[in-house]
Amino acid sequence: MVKKYGLTLGGLQQKILNLVLVFLLAIIAVFGAVSFYQSKTLGDVVSKASDEQQSSIEKVSGETMQQVIESSMVKTNSLQAYIADDMFSEMKADVLTLQTLAQELFEHQDSLEPHSYYPPDKSNDGEFTAQVLWGEGVDFEHSKYLGIAAHMSDTMTAMCKNSGYLSNVFIGFSDGTLLCVDDKSANKFDENGNISNFNVLDRPWYKGAENAGELYFTGIEADTYTDKIGIECSVPVYRDGEMIGVVGVDLFLDAMSEYVEQSASSGGFICVVNDNGQVIFAPEGNGLFEVELSDSADDLRSSDNKELADFVTMALKAQTGLKTVTINDKEYYMAGSPMETVGWAVVSVIEKQVTEQPTNAMIAEYDRINVEAEAAFEEGTKHSQQTTIVMLALILILGTVGALTVANRIVKPVERMTKRIYEISGTDLAFEMEDIYRTNDEIEVLAESFATLSKRTRNYIDQITKITAEKERIGAELELATKIQADMLPNIFPAFPERAEFDIYATMTPAKEVGGDFYDFFLLDDDHLGLVMADVSGKGVPAALFMMMSKILVSNYAAMGGSPAKVLEQVNAQICKNNDEEMFVTVWFGVLEISSGKITAANAGHEYPIIKKADGSFELFKDKHGFVIGGMDGMRYKEYELTLEKGGTLFLYTDGVAEATNGDNELFGTDRMLDALNQDREADPKTLLSNMKESVDKFVGDAPQFDDLTMLAVKLL
Repeated sequence: MVKKYGLTLGGLQQKILNLVLVFLLAIIAVFGAVSFYQSKTLGDVVSKASDEQQSSIEKVSGETMQQVIESSMVKTNSLQAYIADDMFSEMKADVLTLQTLAQELFEHQDSLEPHSYYPPDKSNDGEFTAQVLWGEGVDFEHSKYLGIAAHMSDTMTAMCKNSGYLSNVFIGFSDGTLLCVDDKSANKFDENGNISNFNVLDRPWYKGAENAGELYFTGIEADTYTDKIGIECSVPVYRDGEMIGVVGVDLFLDAMSEYVEQSASSGGFICVVNDNGQVIFAPEGNGLFEVELSDSADDLRSSDNKELADFVTMALKAQTGLKTVTINDKEYYMAGSPMETVGWAVVSVIEKQVTEQPTNAMIAEYDRINVEAEAAFEEGTKHSQQTTIVMLALILILGTVGALTVANRIVKPVERMTKRIYEISGTDLAFEMEDIYRTNDEIEVLAESFATLSKRTRNYIDQITKITAEKERIGAELELATKIQADMLPNIFPAFPERAEFDIYATMTPAKEVGGDFYDFFLLDDDHLGLVMADVSGKGVPAALFMMMSKILVSNYAAMGGSPAKVLEQVNAQICKNNDEEMFVTVWFGVLEISSGKITAANAGHEYPIIKKADGSFELFKDKHGFVIGGMDGMRYKEYELTLEKGGTLFLYTDGVAEATNGDNELFGTDRMLDALNQDREADPKTLLSNMKESVDKFVGDAPQFDDLTMLAVKLL
């Protein structure tokens, strides 16, 4: 043994030193191999996890965005069509109200003194004023119609003032005269200051209503006095079966054009297609559709692009849902909904590529974060290697304990991170910071990068989930509204199981989630049964609210006693007090004396009842109608009586039955209604209503139901 530099060579000290050195070198070798393996494994896991996360995000985001777009775009398009069509529906309702009022006046003209009327006066320009116009060679001062029609002046003026869309209300007569209300009095004069001739009988709205014999919508016309584009709705007025004139309203379409223009956004817009398949409204520079005059405009239903032609054809008939249409090598999402009143359709368009931008942006952001994380990881690995060399030198000096401490400090967080990354899959995207990662080095930087990416991903998915939940909430509220409305109507049958003298059954099938029709029946005492059938103007939630108020008023006033006519007068007075929305309801109310079969009834503008005698067939009972409830304050109603024999049946209904329309635009009508009832004359009320519903469904086919179907039948046994 030789002693050198205080170290005994070849002795126990050297052997111990050699043993420690071998042990330390083995530890260093093992530690180096483990670090290399863990680093490579971590890199592979990070790369694999990144790919899986990107694929999962892209899939979940794409599917969720598709669902959101489909739900939002289809519902928004349907709402836009509903709002646009509601304007024409109100226009139709106003015209029918004026027709009813005009026919009432002319039926009672013998008891009316002629009302004063005047030609246009320039001083009235800017104010809604009733004025008379006439055609060339017509002597308006000797018209036999104007003095009676002038009684409508105040109603027509109020209708224009209170409407947000009507520009002109008028009634033209077969003698060439016209009574109209507008605020353009000065436009009625020519350059010489003379009142311009107005040839009533040549106007499209007059000839169209005369030829159709019913409600008529013109195409888009230029106004005679302002050159603004608009549409006119008109309907004939009859007296003793002879057409004496046509009543109608004008609607300027400036607001619709402006609304369509404002719809243009990045890659999306809405347009309006008429019943000829021509685009009549579209934002300027939309890149797809050009608005041209009707003579030169193309019919999109005949387009060489079959996808577009099929879509437009479908949109004019029914709601399309979300469709993909390729135009000029670009894909577009489209949704269409028909405007049933005028036969047009509203079409929503958005470029598909635009809808994919949020997903693409999120993937790009994800890639950026990954690149930064990888750079941080590589930088951290580089620093870690340098630290390892220093630590290995310290391990050689400090010994086994130091080596194990350093190894434990480096390897353990990496193992924990690797295990957690392996666990991340599917919708479990959570990576949270833990104390084990807080090493104040590159491992902590890498862990923070993963935690930040995980948090952003979960926040985005939470936002998508909230949007989906809101859509489900709205659907649930509409479903609840439908149930509440159904519960408001008598729906437990048999309704009076203890009464063997009669059988009664009723149904109501709304056209939308909630409807405006209602029926009711109730015992006023042991021998008197109250029967109600009613139809509220309009559809949807407003009509449903008005329906519930009307039903409660009728049943409450009926319970207080009084004749049917008196009940209707009380209900009308109550509704007219607070009817700022100018809604109305048609009501047939009758009281059946069960012991005798005598029915005392009053009719406020509702459909004719149908009655079957014990040994006969079903037939219309053409009673005399009063004015609708809510249409005019102070109305009086007349009662009448009819007898329901033992074994006889009374059938009540709303106009949704007779006016059910098939795909060819044909009405079901009263003749088919009577045929359906007479196919089994002795049927009980439930079977009778089932036969009627089956006949209506068979006639309508696949055509959409545009109005509520409500029926009630009572049979004396």
